[in-house]
Amino acid sequence: MNETDADARDREACGAVDLRRVGAHPDHWYPVARAGEVRAGKVVPAVFAGERIALYRGRSGAVHALEDRCAHRQVPLSMGVVEGDVLRCRYHAWAYRGDGRISQIPYLTKDDRRPPRGVRGYPVREAYGLVFVFPGAPEKAEATPLPMLPAYGSPHYKTLTYARTVRCHYSFMHENLLDMNHQFLHQGVVGRLRPELLGHDGDARSVEARYLFTHTGGRRDAGASVLAAEGFSGGSSDVMTIRTEYPYQTLELLPEGADRPVFSLWAVYVPVGADQRACRVYGHLMIRKPRVPGALTLAAPLIRRFTERIFAQDRTAVEAEQRAWDEQGEDRNHEVFSLILNLRETLRANGVPLTAAPAGPGAAEPCGGAGVCGTPVRPSADPAPVR
Repeated sequence: MNETDADARDREACGAVDLRRVGAHPDHWYPVARAGEVRAGKVVPAVFAGERIALYRGRSGAVHALEDRCAHRQVPLSMGVVEGDVLRCRYHAWAYRGDGRISQIPYLTKDDRRPPRGVRGYPVREAYGLVFVFPGAPEKAEATPLPMLPAYGSPHYKTLTYARTVRCHYSFMHENLLDMNHQFLHQGVVGRLRPELLGHDGDARSVEARYLFTHTGGRRDAGASVLAAEGFSGGSSDVMTIRTEYPYQTLELLPEGADRPVFSLWAVYVPVGADQRACRVYGHLMIRKPRVPGALTLAAPLIRRFTERIFAQDRTAVEAEQRAWDEQGEDRNHEVFSLILNLRETLRANGVPLTAAPAGPGAAEPCGGAGVCGTPVRPSADPAPVR
């Protein structure tokens, strides 16, 4: 159905900035790789919103993050070689310290021109099995906390880690998880679920919603039954709390009669290209261990299969939303759910304007991975979840 002139006037009168033209604010810690990928003596390419980053682990064991270009000829430093705690460009062997400063130019003489100081170095931290960088103002990094994941590493929980690329603006992912009224999409996996919004609230940086879930019939995946704790408590009504605490998102499921969540999900959507029309999803699914030793290990393949099926369905939907935006060149959807309207305002208020020109019909695919902005990127197979 085409948008009417009245619809367009209503949107213009509202004066709201198109959320899909709002970028993720860089003054936060964002994961850009799994810690295990950055092995000693190796260089790993990463990206945040079109900014290419070279990660390397030096002899001291610390991970460093540098702008992925040599200050000399712009050759990617991710092609370079780690020597001790410095990174040496593969082309002319210029060497960089972990802060991005040049430590050596092998052939430099007093007759040569004064070299540049170096390249940008990003604040970097390792936590929760991930490498986080701070792409914003470096002086703000120290005072900006990492996200809190109390269940991660707890002896009472087992953690599954996921990393996936989704070809959509990060805001579609926030909306998808917070709006649980889309269970019709998943009925072939979870059966018939009736979500009831118990309430929602928020502040300048967050939006939180609480749902009561009741399974009203239909067959559901065995992994869904395990996560719903039917195998442990037999509950049929579950309370789910979902929270966007900018820029992160969490979900907890508290089964009927339980005193703590049966599982917790933490997720963040890291923009890939400068246009932010694709994002890298990093997630930790922390599952409470049952009383029977080893039961969760046996159930892990079922849980993995279930979560993969749900994510695949969600990805299909949000990528379809992104394609619609691309074809129309603007956001023409008509949201009626007050919770999602509140979420959108929170994301707008905490984000930053995108400087990349928005894509229209027939535009190139989003840049990411090894692609270059403005050129098509071929999809690649996603890695399997990591325990």
